[in-house]
Amino acid sequence: MLRAPFPWLPALDALFPELLWLLCVALMAGVVDAAVGGGGLVQLPGLFTALPQQSPAALLGTNKFSAMFGTATACWRYARTVRFPWTPVLLAAATAFVFSFLGATAVTLLPRDLVRPLILGLLIAMLAYTLIRKDFGALHRPRTLGRADLAIALAMGAAIGFYDGLFGPGTGSFLIFLFIRFFGLDFLRASAASKVVNLATNLAALSFFVPAGHVLLAFAVPMAAANVLGAVIGTRLALRGGTPVIRKLFVALVAVLIAKMGWDTFAGA
Repeated sequence: MLRAPFPWLPALDALFPELLWLLCVALMAGVVDAAVGGGGLVQLPGLFTALPQQSPAALLGTNKFSAMFGTATACWRYARTVRFPWTPVLLAAATAFVFSFLGATAVTLLPRDLVRPLILGLLIAMLAYTLIRKDFGALHRPRTLGRADLAIALAMGAAIGFYDGLFGPGTGSFLIFLFIRFFGLDFLRASAASKVVNLATNLAALSFFVPAGHVLLAFAVPMAAANVLGAVIGTRLALRGGTPVIRKLFVALVAVLIAKMGWDTFAGA
């Protein structure tokens, strides 16, 4: 039996079945996340199913490690092709980085059962608003940004960053919605802008998970490669399909989020 010289790398024969499954999961998560966000909805359940013996912290850290590389790839590909206002995006990313770390440290202070119903209500309102306003995110309406817009970007980054560190599900969807609502972006540009902020929150989370040893590198590294490949496929799909495709994927993803969060909220009640 071949044994690896590293304590975090188990025997290859024991590793292979779970790793093969997780590579498929990471590939699909990369596609979904690059196109419209929400890759965690695919990847996290896959990790918890394949590695039930591992601690939740280790699985969360492994998910963030893998997702960071896919998000960085999507961010780079979008930035080369799609134009969006960098100033508010970078401001939001900066505050998101700081508040994501704060959110991660506050996990033990605020019970998640109190957060879930609030997020469920926000998701339902967001979906209703998108469906009622048929032109929402259909057109790119750039405008001159003032101080109020920059303040909104800072507040948006702080709120989304804290939420991502504390709880997480739907972060990409909230970012897309807010970039459309407050900055006049269409779905394609909003999806591209959201990747910059998501990258910042992933880096902030990893600044906690990696030093604490909560990353299973034997799984995280190959999953990161699969996530990158998925991100390439997802961004190509989004760039070719444009706003109409991303809007449909966005509505579908938010509906799935509502169903999952509704089940988690009321099934355990």
